[in-house]
Amino acid sequence: MASFERTLPLTRESVAKAHDLIQPHIHYTPVQTNTTLSRLASTPQSPEALQGTRWEGQPPAKPEIQLFFKCENFQRIGAFKARGAFHAVKRLIEEQGLEEVRRRGVVTHSSGNHAQALALAARTFAIPAHIVMPTISTPSKIAGTKAQGAHVHFSGSTSQEREAAVADVVKTTGATLVPPYDHPDIILGQGTMALELQRQVSELIQKDAGLSVGDAMGLDAVIAPCGGGGMLSGNAVALHGTGIKVFGAEPSFQGGDDARRGVEAGKRIETVKTLTIADGLRTPLGEHTWKIVSDKQYVAGLYAVTEQNIKDAMKLVLERMKCFVEPSAVVGLATILYNEDFRKMVEREAGEEGWNIGVVFSGGNTTIDAITKMFAPEVGEKDGQRAEGVVGKDGAEVAENVAG
Repeated sequence: MASFERTLPLTRESVAKAHDLIQPHIHYTPVQTNTTLSRLASTPQSPEALQGTRWEGQPPAKPEIQLFFKCENFQRIGAFKARGAFHAVKRLIEEQGLEEVRRRGVVTHSSGNHAQALALAARTFAIPAHIVMPTISTPSKIAGTKAQGAHVHFSGSTSQEREAAVADVVKTTGATLVPPYDHPDIILGQGTMALELQRQVSELIQKDAGLSVGDAMGLDAVIAPCGGGGMLSGNAVALHGTGIKVFGAEPSFQGGDDARRGVEAGKRIETVKTLTIADGLRTPLGEHTWKIVSDKQYVAGLYAVTEQNIKDAMKLVLERMKCFVEPSAVVGLATILYNEDFRKMVEREAGEEGWNIGVVFSGGNTTIDAITKMFAPEVGEKDGQRAEGVVGKDGAEVAENVAG
């Protein structure tokens, strides 16, 4: 990576510069609306839906919400990670020169989306790419990484095993490490989607004022999935000072809501072991992303949802929006639909005017086979289990990381 001494400051202006740098290499992904999902978001949950949750017996929230979906599932390699990877590689080339970067090559560890993104960015500039992937990575993501011409090295699933494998590659090849999320160049690259989303929503409302709740002419809030925190941090940096609130969403399964729990405790949780279906979010925050995500001036709140919530939201997107997404992509939507703490917060802060909320669909890298298994009756949580709140039940910290 470009040296920390030469990285740009984490500001909205730097995100704009990153966007200028990577524009030739990324898709300007669309923003979609959906009347049905916005109506569902604005409809109180039934008492039956809240049975067995910490909100049972409480009056359901009645927020007014209009949803705008930033469809990064249509991004190159099918996920937002292309933004950070291209920015990191181009910054590396600026610092070291293309021939030196080609001579050394690049290396990373990733369960899939960053792997494919870095492989694509490296191939674009004829740079050798070495990708360390856990053996439990999704087969389609392994195949996608190999299809970009990368050298795939397999490792165990823990962070220690992956980092040891990366160290071996660096020792053998001299390749430069491009981290999956915990570096300013990655954070700034991922934040470019927020600049686009803000502009696109304003343009949509200018053309059709009926799309907005109340008199708002743009976004009131954005919610994004949180794994290692690169995308959430990037969005928060890009929107800092605009008045647009930024929120993070996580899976609660097996302690996957490490960012929420860490912020609540005032200390970063460094290790996570969860087999949530949201496989792109199985990673703890890094040192750099923690500083941003834990700062309420940047990220206003973190919320968690169950596996069943994720599946319910994914089914709605597939069937009502006709939009192909992976489980990680819908964690933000699941929060809006099913997490009463989030819904009550919107009702309280937005009042009768309501909020226009941008929802990041982070990627679409899954398969029909995986979806079929996911919705089989014996897979996942019981139907009665619903959202975890800001104070969730899955509170026990566990020992290792399984994906990046």
